[in-house]
Amino acid sequence: MSTLDLRQPESPAVPILHPGDAGWDASRQVFNLLVDQQPTAIACPGDEREVAAAIGYARRRGLRVTAQSTGHNAGPLGALDGTLLLNTSRLTDLSIDPAGHRVRVGAGLKWEHVVPRLSELGLAALHGSSPDVGIVGYTLGGGVSWLARRHGLQCNAVQALEVVTADGELVRTDSSCEPELFWALRGGGGSFGVVTAVEFAVQPVEELYAGALFFPAGRASEVLHTWHGLLPCLPDELMTWTALMNFPPEEAIPAPLRGRAFTVVTGAFLGKAAVGRDLLRDLVALGPEIDTFATVPPVGLSELAMDPPLPLPYRTGHQLVGALPPKAIDEFVAAVDMRPGAPLAIAQLRHMGGALGRPPSGAGAVATLPGELCVLGVGVVTDEASSRAVDAALEGVTASLADHRVGYYANFVEEPADARQFFDESTWARLRRVKRAYDPTDLIRGNHPIPAGRGK
Repeated sequence: MSTLDLRQPESPAVPILHPGDAGWDASRQVFNLLVDQQPTAIACPGDEREVAAAIGYARRRGLRVTAQSTGHNAGPLGALDGTLLLNTSRLTDLSIDPAGHRVRVGAGLKWEHVVPRLSELGLAALHGSSPDVGIVGYTLGGGVSWLARRHGLQCNAVQALEVVTADGELVRTDSSCEPELFWALRGGGGSFGVVTAVEFAVQPVEELYAGALFFPAGRASEVLHTWHGLLPCLPDELMTWTALMNFPPEEAIPAPLRGRAFTVVTGAFLGKAAVGRDLLRDLVALGPEIDTFATVPPVGLSELAMDPPLPLPYRTGHQLVGALPPKAIDEFVAAVDMRPGAPLAIAQLRHMGGALGRPPSGAGAVATLPGELCVLGVGVVTDEASSRAVDAALEGVTASLADHRVGYYANFVEEPADARQFFDESTWARLRRVKRAYDPTDLIRGNHPIPAGRGK
């Protein structure tokens, strides 16, 4: 293999934390406050050599290894008993090649560290809805951005990855060097090694047309039917979401939204404002209470989804669904309680299709995502009563569209699940062969684990 051997006796010692040590709680903190990780120990490496040292430490003590930066989608990992948690937040290298439309980021960087700098250069990454999300974890799981209908998944924008494998070797993998590992990491998750850095392509975008239309909650049926009727005619350059949203009565929420429920259509269009406005004319004609659509630089997409900026206790429900008949839209709306203070903060439908449904040349393990819509529900849990209410509400939303389910998007599945449901049979078998080749003893664990295949 084309590697740099990091298993020398002089390899640097990596900082290791144990329960009770200063920094223990901060280093195991995740975004979902319902998840209480209790690993055996935590390593806080500052470079790839310290990552290798941490893996060696775990191997010698019979521990497994899982890597984590921001702690999004930590639920599937469980409590992490018998595991060394490898906190990658100190791996913060960043380099941007503006002329080559190429970026290299360390595993500790979030989108908020990169997107503003790219925007100043007239470039846009295929980032997610929250600027607080770690780039590497988002990318390994696929990565659905505001530009995904035009440019596909973020994992297929990847041009190279730097990985420390289970035996302590640093591999720089791309389409010609360790191509099977390169394929598996692009959508197959973090089961194959600890990624320390990733290089990916970005798009030249000076500005785009983006914003949101806010309608009173009681107009949900009218708005959703109008929006859904537009979808077959919308170009790949336009990504839209519709969400039924309950805003909490908190001072941090803008006064026009505070403590109220809305039906919200958000969108981003890679094109001129006049064209984008015309594409949305049927929705605009409904007379939204608030209209924020405007021409913005790429960084304007960072807060468009209005995701919460700070950790909170929550549960989610998710599925990918195919084309829906009008009756299904009615059933979805009926399943969502839109009264202020209702259990769900959001019940959302994201338009998929376009490049998300067309496999690009040289794609990774996740080339496409099935279906026309991505369904996501989120509810905040503060006590036993709200826990029961949120669970029931999520079950109701999921059941309303279950007959149209065609699959799942791994990054949105926030509880333990059989990872084979995210892949077809041939992809699953190939991923297991790669796992066996690079980690046959299952030392490294991703949040949706891929087990090693049997035999050669």
